[in-house]
Amino acid sequence: MFIVYFDESGDDGWPGSSRLFTLTSLYLHHQNWKESFDKFYDFRKYLHKKYGIPTTMEFHTKAFLLNKHPYGAFRFNNAKRLEIAKEYAFAVANSGLKATNIIIDKSKIKDTSYQILDSAFKFNIQRLENTLGHIDPSTKFLIITDEGRVGKMRKTSRRIQKINFIPSLHGAGTYRKEIKLLIEDPLPKKSQESYFIQIADFLAYFVYIYCINPKCRSNRLSWLSDENIKEIIEILKPAFNTLASRTNPYGFVIYPQ
Repeated sequence: MFIVYFDESGDDGWPGSSRLFTLTSLYLHHQNWKESFDKFYDFRKYLHKKYGIPTTMEFHTKAFLLNKHPYGAFRFNNAKRLEIAKEYAFAVANSGLKATNIIIDKSKIKDTSYQILDSAFKFNIQRLENTLGHIDPSTKFLIITDEGRVGKMRKTSRRIQKINFIPSLHGAGTYRKEIKLLIEDPLPKKSQESYFIQIADFLAYFVYIYCINPKCRSNRLSWLSDENIKEIIEILKPAFNTLASRTNPYGFVIYPQ
């Protein structure tokens, strides 16, 4: 069985406060869970020893990069924050974890009734079903997510297990393919209690700032150049499910198409 952790970046409202909404799923086989946890716990102990970041402190990527509470107390300069972000990216890339990234570009939405979170979650689950089913057709997967959106996710996951239409790759129209490998409803867990949700947050935020127009990024992020962001995305590439998309080198799936 695979365990899948979800987190997001951006606003899932319409029109909302962000142009993009990114939803990331991070998955690993249950037999590898303890090894992966221990490996990342060792990395967090390293961050504590070298930079003073406690192992119990939630690593919230956006707040860290924007130097918001509680990270301002560490007095990291821009160079140090970039150094830590790269070390975090290398740790994720070498962890054996994999991630699927769905991006909803709200500037392409023509129908204002478009359900952003519902669509992103559905598309992500569909790719998890395909990817994990190819690895092992007999496997199942279980979803763990931050508490904030679990109610909406539950409705989506229940629906697509009963009826699910997928656009055809071979022309107009859709075909039915219900989700078969997902077990249970999405289970809630506080992000501060899960390194894996925090890793999903790190991936989601860097995918978000990589894909969004630089003019739409926060002014407080101006210290982070396009080249810096591209470098971290390249470091993270081994963790990306590149098979999720036929057109994007990192496997990023962008909707509406």
